[in-house]
Amino acid sequence: MLPPIEHRIADELGVPARQVFSAVKLLDEGATVPFISRYRKEVTGGLDDTQLRLLEERLGYLRELEDRRSTVIASVDEQGKLTPALRAELENADTKQRLEDLYLPFKPKRRTKAQIAREAGIAPLAEALLADPTLTPEVEAARYLNPEAGFEDAKSVLDGARQILMEQFAEDATLLGELRNYLHDYGLVRSSVIEGKETEGAKFRDWFDFQEPIANMPSHRALALLRGRNEGVLRLGLEVERPDPDAPHPCEGRIAVRFGIRNQGRPADRWLADTVRWTWSVKVSLHLELELMSELRERAEEEATRVFARNLKDLLLAAPAGSRTTMGLDPGIRTGVKVAVVDATGKLVDTATIYPFEPRRDRESSLAALAMLAKKHAVELIAIGNGTASRETDALAAELMQRHPEFKLTKVMVSEAGASVYSASELAAREFPDVDVSLRGAVSIARRLQDPLAELVKIDPKSIGVGQYQHDLNQGKLAKSLDAVVEDCVNAVGVDVNTASAPLLARISGLNATLAGNIVEYRDANGPFRSRSALKDVPRLGPKTFEQAAGFLRIQTGDNPLDASSVHPEAYPVVERILARVQKSVRELMGNGSMLKSLKPADFTDDRFGLPTVQDILAELEKPGRDPRPEFRTATFRDGIETLKDLQPGMLLEGVVTNVTNFGAFVDIGVHQDGLVHISALSNTFVKDPHSVVKAGQVVKVKVLEVDVVRKRIALTMRLADEVQPPRGDAGSGRPERPQGPRGNPQRQARPQEARPKQAERSAGNNAFADAFARARKK
Repeated sequence: MLPPIEHRIADELGVPARQVFSAVKLLDEGATVPFISRYRKEVTGGLDDTQLRLLEERLGYLRELEDRRSTVIASVDEQGKLTPALRAELENADTKQRLEDLYLPFKPKRRTKAQIAREAGIAPLAEALLADPTLTPEVEAARYLNPEAGFEDAKSVLDGARQILMEQFAEDATLLGELRNYLHDYGLVRSSVIEGKETEGAKFRDWFDFQEPIANMPSHRALALLRGRNEGVLRLGLEVERPDPDAPHPCEGRIAVRFGIRNQGRPADRWLADTVRWTWSVKVSLHLELELMSELRERAEEEATRVFARNLKDLLLAAPAGSRTTMGLDPGIRTGVKVAVVDATGKLVDTATIYPFEPRRDRESSLAALAMLAKKHAVELIAIGNGTASRETDALAAELMQRHPEFKLTKVMVSEAGASVYSASELAAREFPDVDVSLRGAVSIARRLQDPLAELVKIDPKSIGVGQYQHDLNQGKLAKSLDAVVEDCVNAVGVDVNTASAPLLARISGLNATLAGNIVEYRDANGPFRSRSALKDVPRLGPKTFEQAAGFLRIQTGDNPLDASSVHPEAYPVVERILARVQKSVRELMGNGSMLKSLKPADFTDDRFGLPTVQDILAELEKPGRDPRPEFRTATFRDGIETLKDLQPGMLLEGVVTNVTNFGAFVDIGVHQDGLVHISALSNTFVKDPHSVVKAGQVVKVKVLEVDVVRKRIALTMRLADEVQPPRGDAGSGRPERPQGPRGNPQRQARPQEARPKQAERSAGNNAFADAFARARKK
C-alpha cells in the first residue's frame, strides 16, 4: 500500500509530514494560501507561499488519483477479475498513467477482433503457439475452424489468434511502461513540411526538416512545432534513430523479450515475429506517440505557464510611483494622442485629445494644451504608453519639459499592454460611464504608473502580455496559475480598504467579487472605515471571512494605528503585552527601531502565538506598513534613438525588461520593437535560468549587437564588453516573425533560433542575426 497522501507530499517537499497534515487541514477548512503562509506559521512550521501552492496542487492531483483508484478497483471487482495480486498493483500505482496502464485490459470497450476470436474458441491456439513455437501454425489452426463465426480457413484462424496476442501484448502494463520510458529517453521529435504548404507556412521554414530529442526539447520550441502542426503546415512524428532502417525497431525487440519470443528457426517463430511487428506498428506505436506528444505539450505548457507567472509577479510587484498627480498619454497618430490627468488618489480630474502628428500636425496647440493641464492640476509625472507613436509622444513630452522647467515634470514610458482590453471592459464602463472609450486607456496608463498592482488587477492577466505562446496554452490551467500569482501579490502588499477598487479588494484573501462590491457599497453609504472591526458590519462578511481578510486590509487614518499595519487583529493582545512591558503607547512604539530591537521575542509568546508570529509583529512595528516593492526608478531612453534605423551596433543604451523567457529577455529601448538579450548574453557567467538575472520591469543597460531592420529584430547584450562585428547584410533564413498584439505590441514568444541543434544552426546560412547569437554563445 502507498503511504497516506500527506506523507507522499511531505517527501516531495522535503518537510516533516506533520507540517503537511496541518496545512491540508487548514486548506480543507477554507483557509487561503496567503493567510496560511502569513498568519499560521506556527501551525505549518513556516511553509511559505511557494511550498503551499505546490502542496495545494499536489493535493488536488493525488486526491483525484485516489478517487480514480477506487473507481477502477470497483470496476474490476464487478467483472470478477480482481485477484489479490492485481489489487496490490492497483493500490500501489503512484501515478494516473500507471493506474490506467493496469486498468487497460479490464476497461470496458467496444467489441474487438480479439474478443470475436476468443468467442470463437481460438484463444487456446494463441496460447499454444506462444508457449510452444515448435508447433506448425497452419497445422494447428486447422483444428480451430469455425465457419459459423467467420473463421472458415487456417489463415482467418491465425489472424484471429494474432489479434488475441496483439491485444495481450499491447495491454501489458509492465511492457507499456518500459516502452514509454525508452521512447522518452531515445525518441526524436521529427518535423517536416506538408507538401504544398511551403509558401503559406514560410514563417515555419526552420522546422521544415528538423529533429530533436523529445526529452530535451525546451518549452518554447515544442510549442512552436505544435503551433505549426495545428496550422496545418508541419507534420510531426516521434521516431527512434536507427542506423539500419531495415533492421527491426528497438521497441519490437523489447516486446519479443518480454514474452520470450526468439527467432530460432522453429515453425512458429516467423509467425510470432510478425505478430510482434504488427503489435508495435498497429497497436502500440501510435498509442505511445500520442501519449508522449501529449506529455510534451503538457510539459511545455507547464513551463510556459511558470514563465508567464514569474513575469506577471515581477510586473505586479514593480515599483509604484506613488501618490503623485499623473498625466497619462495614450499615443496615436491620425486619431490623436489621448490625455487623462488623475490626482494623487487616482481619481480622474481631466481629459483631452491632442493632434500633434500627421495629418493635422498641430504641435503648438498640443503643447499649449498639455502645459495648461500640467499647470492647472500641478502634474508631477507624465506616463506615456509604449505603443505606436510612443517615441514621437515621448519627444513631445520632452519638449514640454524643456519649455516649462518650472513644472518639474518627470516622464516615464509605461507598458500599455492590455489597456485597450480594459478600455472596452464592463468594469471600465462602470468606472467611467461618461468617458469615451478611447480616453479610458489613458486613465489606465496614468494609474498603472502610480500603482501597477492596483491597476493591472483590473485586466485579465492573459492580456498583460508577459507570456510566451499564451494563446496556445490550456486556458483553464493558465488562468488558475495567474490568478494565484495575482492573489499572492495583492496580499503581499496589502490594500487600503478605504480607497481600493472592488477588483483589487476581490483579490484579498477570503474575499470575492460579491463581498468586495459589498465593502465598496458600504463605504460609499457610510463613509470611510475607522477600524478593521467595522468591516464586520458589511453584509455577508462573517467571522471566517474577517479572519482570512483582516490582516491584509489597511486603514491608514483610523482610530487604531495597528489597523494600518500587517499585524492581524487576532494578535493585538500580543502588542498590548509588548506595550505594557515598555510603558509606551502604540504610536510611540511604532517606528522606534532601537527599542524594538532590545526586546526578546520569546518573552511575548504564548500557547497561541509562537516565536514566528511575535518576530513578524516586532518587524512590522519597526517599519509599519512597509511596502515589499522596490523603490521607484525610471529608464532614460537615449535622445535621437526613436526607430530601428537609428540603432547602430555598439551603442550603449538603457532600457526596461518587458518579458523574460527561457531563452533570454526582451528589452524595450524605445524604438517600438523590443530587442532580445539571448540567455548567453545576459551575464559573463553561465546562466541556467534568465529569471535569476533579470525580471520584468527591471531597468538595465545593454549594448546593441546587431540590427535586422527588414525583420524588425534587435540583438542585444548585457555583457557590455562584448565585441561587435560589422553588419553583414540582411540575408536571412526565413525564421518566423513574431506576431503583433492588438495594440501593435509584439506577443512575446520563442524564436526557433535559440539553443537549436547544430543541424538547424547550419541551415540558417549567413543570417546576420544568427551570427550574432553564435558569437555570443562562443564567448
